[in-house]
Amino acid sequence: MNAPTFVGQPLRRVDGRAKVTGSAAYASDIRPPDLAHAALATSPVARGRILAIDARDAEAVPGVRGVFTHRDFAGAVRPVDYVMGGGHANSTFRPLDGPEVRYHGQIIGLAVADTVEAAEEAAALIRFTFAEEEAEPRLDLASGAPEPLADLSAKHHDIALGDADAALASSNIAVDGRYATSIQHHNPIELFSTTCAWDGDRLTVYEASKYIDAVKHGLARQLGLDPADVRVVCPFIGGHFGSKFALSQHTALVALAAKRLGRPVSLVPTRRDCFTIANHRPETRHRVALAADADGRLRGLIHEAAMATSRFDDFAMEGTDVTAAVYACPAIRTAETVLRVDRNTPGPMRAPPEVPSVFALESAMDELAATLDLDPIELRRRNETRVRPEDGARFSTHPLMRCFDIGAEAFGWGRRRSAPGTSRDGDWLVGLGCASTVRPVKTAPACLRVAIETDGSGTVETAHHEIGNGLRTILAQLAADGLGLTPDHVTVRLGDTDLPPAAVSGGSSTTTALAPAVERACDALRLALGRAAAAGGGPLGGLDPASLRLAGGALHSPDGRSEPLAAIAAAAGGRVAVEHEHLPPGLKPAMMENLKGGRNALGQPSALAWAFGAQFAEVRVHAVTGEIRVAKLLGAFAAGRILNPRLARDQLVGGMVGGLGGTLLEATVVDGRTGAYVNRDLAEYHVPVSADIAEVEAILVEDDDPAANEAGVKGIGELGIIGVNAAIANAVFNATGERFRSLPIRLGDLPG
Repeated sequence: MNAPTFVGQPLRRVDGRAKVTGSAAYASDIRPPDLAHAALATSPVARGRILAIDARDAEAVPGVRGVFTHRDFAGAVRPVDYVMGGGHANSTFRPLDGPEVRYHGQIIGLAVADTVEAAEEAAALIRFTFAEEEAEPRLDLASGAPEPLADLSAKHHDIALGDADAALASSNIAVDGRYATSIQHHNPIELFSTTCAWDGDRLTVYEASKYIDAVKHGLARQLGLDPADVRVVCPFIGGHFGSKFALSQHTALVALAAKRLGRPVSLVPTRRDCFTIANHRPETRHRVALAADADGRLRGLIHEAAMATSRFDDFAMEGTDVTAAVYACPAIRTAETVLRVDRNTPGPMRAPPEVPSVFALESAMDELAATLDLDPIELRRRNETRVRPEDGARFSTHPLMRCFDIGAEAFGWGRRRSAPGTSRDGDWLVGLGCASTVRPVKTAPACLRVAIETDGSGTVETAHHEIGNGLRTILAQLAADGLGLTPDHVTVRLGDTDLPPAAVSGGSSTTTALAPAVERACDALRLALGRAAAAGGGPLGGLDPASLRLAGGALHSPDGRSEPLAAIAAAAGGRVAVEHEHLPPGLKPAMMENLKGGRNALGQPSALAWAFGAQFAEVRVHAVTGEIRVAKLLGAFAAGRILNPRLARDQLVGGMVGGLGGTLLEATVVDGRTGAYVNRDLAEYHVPVSADIAEVEAILVEDDDPAANEAGVKGIGELGIIGVNAAIANAVFNATGERFRSLPIRLGDLPG
């Protein structure tokens, strides 16, 4: 019989009903008996020392069970390395380890009570006396010398190909611009919650995290525990895309409080606290200079970039290695630097290096097109490359211009007027803009368990996380095809360190890692079932296990005999399971050990595999008020094999909406005197809402690329946001003639 194929079908989310009806349990929904509640006290100064603490009023609040500061926890939490340096923690700074204050909003106290209200009241009543020091909380205030990124990251090197400065100096056709992006903060609906419960020396942690194995191993090291005695559970995540990153600073504090009080403790921080106890996208500054000949072919490219990081962690995300490989150019120079500021450590935020870096490059390309009076798509076509300019390595596929052609036709690019400010609809100036989107494929080792249960159903188990991307659905589809079942007969278990270990759910690497692993594991399980059937007394007894195939809930022989999977499992004495470890081509075996130890295991495949896309934006700018409205966003994306087009479009559209937010709305404001994030709530930190979005469309462009990995997938979680900011900014220029090189573009930036 021919088995139906579920991979590639637009199946609805298998956990969708649980989520919309409220039956899906998130970390803070799990409430152990006798649960106490914690609240944070945070620093109102950006730099200095705590001289004195008065907790008497806090301790007198009815229901308070404990008030903890560095007087209680100094030395109780051992150092753990930074996750992006081979460690486990999203920051090496340990709050409550001493009197030092390193940034505004730093945790300086923890109150625990029978109720949330009592804990919050007590935390607010802890009195601190400070010796304050002058701080430098912003990139424009940093007085230290810039540090080359290459000194902080062994993976990074600045590029020097030919003589780009000479090409720029000798060219009559050039642009040389300065570009800037602002601080942006994650604002997931689910806050950064943690619940810790002890059973003797065994610790269970319920935490919203995209990397629970880093929490497990890092927390064990911090508290001097055997990792086998730490279990971390995170069934679902209510938004992350870079937040909820590795081991948090507050987790050990909650665990210590629970240990000392002898009862479980839950911390659900406030929205304002989430701005300082988790990571954020740092501000960046760029110089992009392009030199071209009269036909628009690039002769030189310079990209200099700078970003902010904290005093105590070497966070840095290299982006110029991407921008230096988008277009053909014989002379390229890049330089990336980092400056230290008095703030909490930044971290990944959806497409961390590409969002700011590609904005700078694609804005400069639009400026060059205007200088040449050349259609922006044609300029990109003339500079298309099938090889990486730096070393001549060939891309496994390069469908960038195919994305532009398909996208331009669907978007109606032909209606664009090249002269800025000449297209109107009543009082509205209309502009069209475009930009490239590119992202290298990343992957990771994977460990998982696949089984056939005694009732003939299938199970997939891994500690990976369902972050809202539809992972349960994708794994059910893959396993259904691999085991000859239907997706509703496959159970997917995720988000528990008792399951086979998982890498970080980030870098658009989850599916690239798990898809080939599931397919290989199902092949191994088929052979295991075949051996069990061949050794049994059923209709398949004595046959070659390799000749048997799975379909319709049974194992079939070439001559037409079959045996139900339930019967095979029953005869074998219970579930038949295999555990599979998958190391993608190009990754070193040591990365599998990193995976098992909760350390960063992300890498790139041996092939030069990238995902590509073309972003288009139509904006309307009111000629009187300067109000900007995005009338339409359209993206055409080539990202390898698409496992579920419904979920793929959801991911891409979500990324495009996020890109709109970063272009027109999102910016965290830092007070240069106090170091405080001024707009630490959803009233003043603006994100897109339905009224901001008119029409958004994502087109999936065929991209058959078996070189990317055995499953041919490339990852799409971050692709949709890249280039949106440049497409919108370029459309604003086309509408008004005003060029904006700094984001976000706000109402007051445009002449009314």
